[in-house]
Amino acid sequence: MATRTGRDVAHRIAAKATGRRAAKSAPLRFLGRAGFFARGLMYVVIGWIALEMAFGKTSQQADKSGALQTFGRSPGGEIALWVLAIGFFGMAVWRLSEAAFGTPETEKKKAGWTRLTAFAKAVVYGALGYTVFDYAIGAGGSQSSDQQSVDLTAALMRHPGGRVLVVVIGLALVGAGLFLAFQAWRQRFKKNLMLGKIGRRTRQVVEWLGRIGGIARGAVFMTAGVFLVVAAVDAQPGQAKGIDSSLRQLAATPGGPWLLVIVALGLIMFGLYSGCEARWRRV
Repeated sequence: MATRTGRDVAHRIAAKATGRRAAKSAPLRFLGRAGFFARGLMYVVIGWIALEMAFGKTSQQADKSGALQTFGRSPGGEIALWVLAIGFFGMAVWRLSEAAFGTPETEKKKAGWTRLTAFAKAVVYGALGYTVFDYAIGAGGSQSSDQQSVDLTAALMRHPGGRVLVVVIGLALVGAGLFLAFQAWRQRFKKNLMLGKIGRRTRQVVEWLGRIGGIARGAVFMTAGVFLVVAAVDAQPGQAKGIDSSLRQLAATPGGPWLLVIVALGLIMFGLYSGCEARWRRV
C-alpha cells in the first residue's frame, strides 16, 4: 500500500512538472504574447474613437462593437479581425495554463487567488475571442457595451435581491477600477516585465505608458461601476452604462470634452503599453 501511494505521489508530481513545462512552452508563450498584442489593438482603436467623439467627429460607439466595426471597414480589416480573434483565444488558453499550473513568481499564500483570477480572465478573453470570431465570419453583429449593460442589469433586477446584486457588481467594478489605477500609479506592472532586456530610454517610455494608461483604464471601470450602482438605487436599468456611455459622460462633466480627451489618450497609451507587454512581458 505504501509503495502504491508513493508511486501515485510520484506520478502526480511528474504530471504536474510536465504540465508546467507545457505551460512554459514556446507555442503557449506565443499565444500569450498574441493576446497582449490583440488587447493593445482593441484599446488603441477604442481610445481613438473616444478621441474623435470628444471633438464631435464621430457617432461611432467607443467600445468593443465600435472597434470591430472600425476594423471591418478599414483596409485589411478582415485580417485584423482574425488577428484579434486568434489573439484573444490565445490569451484565454495562456490564462487557463496559469489557472491550472500557476506561475513561478506567485507566492504560495496567493496561489489560490492568482489561479482563480487567471481562470476568470480566461473566461473573459474566451468570450471576447468568440465575439470577434462570430463577427469575422459574418454570423452576427457585436452588441454594444451599453446595451449589454442595460440588458444584464434589467435581467438581474427582475429577480428578488437583484438590485442588491447589481449594487455589489457596481461596487466591485469601482473597486477594480481603483485597484487598477493604484497598481498603475505604483508601477506594480514592472514586476511582470523583462526590464533587463529594455534600454533605459525605452524603459522610461514603457513605464510612462503603463502608468498613465493603467490609470485611464481604471477610471473607465470606476465610471461604469458608479452608473451600475445608480441604476440599482433608482431601480432604472436604463441608467446602467457600458464603456461608450461612461466615456460620453466624462464629456458632460465641468471639465468638458477635455476630460474625455485625457482619458481617450490614456486608453491609447494603455493599448501601446499592451503592445510593449507583447514584446517584453514574462510569459
